[in-house]
Amino acid sequence: MKKSTTGLLLGSALVVGLSGCASSGGQSSQSSMSSSDQKAWYQSPFVCGLAGGLIGGGIGYATSGESDEDDGLAIGGVTGAAAGAMLCADYSSATGDSDGDGVPDDRDQCPNTPAGVAVDANGCPLDTDGDGVPDYQDECPGTPAGVEVDASGCPLDSDNDGVPDYMDQCPNTPAGAQVNALGCEADVVLRDVNFEFDSAKLTSGAEQILDGVADKLRGNENVRVRVSGYTDSVGSDSYNKDLSQRRADSVKSYLASRGIPENRMQATGYGEQNPVASNETQQGRAENRRVELGEWQ
Repeated sequence: MKKSTTGLLLGSALVVGLSGCASSGGQSSQSSMSSSDQKAWYQSPFVCGLAGGLIGGGIGYATSGESDEDDGLAIGGVTGAAAGAMLCADYSSATGDSDGDGVPDDRDQCPNTPAGVAVDANGCPLDTDGDGVPDYQDECPGTPAGVEVDASGCPLDSDNDGVPDYMDQCPNTPAGAQVNALGCEADVVLRDVNFEFDSAKLTSGAEQILDGVADKLRGNENVRVRVSGYTDSVGSDSYNKDLSQRRADSVKSYLASRGIPENRMQATGYGEQNPVASNETQQGRAENRRVELGEWQ
């Protein structure tokens, strides 16, 4: 048989034989990555390297001239041995998945995820609401963006009244007090929500306070509110009633401009009714000129 023909046959044997070992080894490592001693003997890098060396040496010898047969044998043997060992090498340790989350260790930014926990592309437990507490530990999934939470993933409730801080219009309720959906024991006076003299126009300071009220009402989207306007006793009853209504409407309109649906609000002016202080003093009259916020049931 001619040397060229022998080389072709041996080359084909090398490609087919070692490819078979490598593919078998790959299938074995996929089915059981944790135990390399379960691989068949012919999948060992040593055996593959030995076979590759023998076949490669034969190819080198068969394809060389008579004057350089020894060199061809040596070069072919070394090259074949290296190729065989590489094809059958076990690379599973380099791309292992220690925590079994489906993300290889070399890409896993959270390498000790508990078994069965869903992870993202980086191997870290999912945190759907982005509050910093993984879904599998989050007792309050769906927390709105930006809301501060505790270790359980639930919004903070500093006064423990059952209404989270981000919705609580009365954040310092005494312990044990019964509160409404706004987090208040009763209708709350909107302190410093004032108007220009003898007008329903809000001051700039009042608008800043109402911005905070609106923020909490947006978070507490299932609650409806009453806006109640009051005046002191200076002026006629009818005038005061009209002025208090316009002021209540002004507050309602401002809250609506900040994203609170108007159908969630009721505005009523009560004039000089229900005073909270004496109208005989300047301080008392100032206290009676007020806007209150309550739950509308």
